[in-house]
Amino acid sequence: MIEHIATSGVFTLDGQDFEVENNIWLVGDDSEVLVIDAAHDHRPIAAAVGVRRAVAIAATHGHNDHINAAGALSDELAAPIWIHPDDLMLWRIVYPDRPPDELLVDGQWLSAGPRMLQVLHTPGHSPGSCCFYDADEGVLFSGDTLFQGGPGATGRSYSDFPTIVESIRTRLLTLPPETRVLTGHGGSTSIGVEAQHLDEWIARGH
Repeated sequence: MIEHIATSGVFTLDGQDFEVENNIWLVGDDSEVLVIDAAHDHRPIAAAVGVRRAVAIAATHGHNDHINAAGALSDELAAPIWIHPDDLMLWRIVYPDRPPDELLVDGQWLSAGPRMLQVLHTPGHSPGSCCFYDADEGVLFSGDTLFQGGPGATGRSYSDFPTIVESIRTRLLTLPPETRVLTGHGGSTSIGVEAQHLDEWIARGH
């Protein structure tokens, strides 16, 4: 099963603040779940997990709006926090005195109940950005790498447009076109829908 929670708060980077709404995804079954991106407020996430075991809190990347509830949620649920090592500099902005519990590796598998998600390292929005792919269910959790309408933003520190385009082109658009894309913000889409617009994104530069 896949469950969706939305929380709102502030994304802060490069001295600027932005009001944002984030998507949090729970993947698993009636016994255990994986939490993808603990954003802003741990309380509704913990309530949605309920009595189930949280096997891990997996961050798609290290921007504060995707990890700022991870510490409190980890403490409440006794769940380890996973993040890619290339985003540790972003992690330390939020948690200078608390390292993550585990480091994500491209190609590894995360499991919760019957669900198996493969980690796809997709740098560009941030150096350590990752997507989580459930091939059996045909679902991609894309974080801020791919949205309905194009790539994630690359106009701030640690981001790069050619890099995110290459990540999307080689790691994501090669997935089956019917793959559902569940994003870090906003609505969902599919690989097939977004693949049609790659040349437009490159031409516009964002």
